[in-house]
Amino acid sequence: MAMNNLLAKAALSLSVVALLASCKGEGAKDKKADKPAKDSVAQVLTPGSSIKLDPAKKYIYITWDDGPQPPGTTNCEEVFREEGIKATFFMVGMHQFSPSRERIVDTIRNSYPQFLLANHSHSHGFRDHYKEFYAHPDSAMQDIYQAEKELKVPVKIVRLPGMNSWVENGKIKGPQSSLEVCKRLGSAGYNAVGWDLEWRFGKRSVPIQGAEQMAQEVNDMFANQNTYAANSVVILAHDRMFRDQYKDSLRKFIQILKQNPDYVFETIDHYPLIQKGK
Repeated sequence: MAMNNLLAKAALSLSVVALLASCKGEGAKDKKADKPAKDSVAQVLTPGSSIKLDPAKKYIYITWDDGPQPPGTTNCEEVFREEGIKATFFMVGMHQFSPSRERIVDTIRNSYPQFLLANHSHSHGFRDHYKEFYAHPDSAMQDIYQAEKELKVPVKIVRLPGMNSWVENGKIKGPQSSLEVCKRLGSAGYNAVGWDLEWRFGKRSVPIQGAEQMAQEVNDMFANQNTYAANSVVILAHDRMFRDQYKDSLRKFIQILKQNPDYVFETIDHYPLIQKGK
């Protein structure tokens, strides 16, 4: 009888050990299964990174000039965030003249990959004296270098003030007056971006086109293939246009474009001609 009790206790002990080992093994297996594979880790993009563009899609590059100019800059930022689209802000060094404006620039710079901060010179072409600016290319370059430093621009991408000029991988296109500055930009490893379509403004920076007209102009440019690069439209507008009373017009413009499943919004560092050769 005593022997039977001893054997029963031993059998029970072995069962408990086996059960614990089984649970431990299953837990380890589950833990291993929950651990993501290295290949599943998403690529972390940094400003200037290249991405794969889909040839079946049409890309829209929204580029806003002259910031920081609150409340326009912050209104644009808010609309873009709420609508979930990407945009590029070409900013002017001398417009960052207060702590509040510095915070706006910091926010844009730190919001990549949704927003890209790019260079629009320090003085905006010697305070809109474009003829003088482009007549002195060395001084113009120093102005651009200064903006890059004070704004902490993360990419060597510039929009020349008052000039629809392009420099991409050594190729130059634009007015003759900007040619010498463009040559220096190319030699220094910069890309300059012009535009295909402008959302124009009139007196007191009031937008001229309405949301529907602007959206139709985008559609027409794609349909007519009338763009600098295929399947890509670069849109130029200015932060100051979108004060509170025009904020809804910007939102409506974005919402109309988003209805087309073939349209993709991207930052200008992913413009196809800039990425080419990287």
